[in-house]
Amino acid sequence: MTYTLHQLEIFRKVAEVKSVTKASEQLFLTQPAVSIQLKNFQDQFNLPLFEVVGRKLYITEFGEEISETAFKILEQVETINYKSAIFEGKLAGKLKIAMVSTAKYVMPYFLADFIKENQMVDLTMDVTNKMKVIRSLENNECDFALVSTIPKKLSIERIELMKNKLYFVVKKDYDTSKKTMLNDLNKSLFIFRENGSATRLAMERYLIKHKITIHKKMELKSNEAVKQAIIAGLGISIMPIIGIKNELQKGDLQILDIKDLPIETYWNLIWLKSKNLSSVAKAFKKHIEKNKEKVINEHFNWFYNYH
Repeated sequence: MTYTLHQLEIFRKVAEVKSVTKASEQLFLTQPAVSIQLKNFQDQFNLPLFEVVGRKLYITEFGEEISETAFKILEQVETINYKSAIFEGKLAGKLKIAMVSTAKYVMPYFLADFIKENQMVDLTMDVTNKMKVIRSLENNECDFALVSTIPKKLSIERIELMKNKLYFVVKKDYDTSKKTMLNDLNKSLFIFRENGSATRLAMERYLIKHKITIHKKMELKSNEAVKQAIIAGLGISIMPIIGIKNELQKGDLQILDIKDLPIETYWNLIWLKSKNLSSVAKAFKKHIEKNKEKVINEHFNWFYNYH
């Protein structure tokens, strides 16, 4: 047999996602390239690794065994590469960060230079809701978490990264010619994020504090979905301004001048106090402490100056 590490990687990914198309997207390869390498890999075995029924791809029992072995081989190869880099004096290893969905507009800017300077660091970013982020941190599945609400039940350390501002957001033809009164909002449909979202919690607290009656509401699972729903005229919502810069500039969305807004919180990079940080995690923490003001000044001046 003369299969390659590249073929092992491709088959492992196909077995994981059960799709040639998805595997090609995640491996940044063309679909024909993945299909060719998959066929070449299969040709080296007398037993089928997978079968296609209808349009669905299924991994055989034999294929599952090969996939598990491929994972172990690739993991060992990765370890060899890390050890080689470390002996050469380079920083090498994995960095895992879990973050709430709005943080995807922030975190990449704080990561970019660190990853460029340390090419043997493999980054995994899990973007999800607050409850799952905290669970990931609690279960030691990540090095750091980026949240706007500090979990009270966990003993954590943190770096206050940057401010988070939330405003009431409406579609472009919403009448803002006169100052909007809180009671004017009662007839609107309110668009909420799902349970567990820090944005939803902030919105609920604001509505309760100001005794705003909710007659109609809907729930969506991402800020992108909320944004598109507002643009389409479905309703209004409280949203972090960080994710709607382009829509505000183009005039697709506008912000209401409402009492006690914006709501201001902070994104915090947090980690468990008991966590034994890896050399990669320690280096990233140091990088953040040293460069966070520079990143904010370079990329988020518009955000801090917005009123």
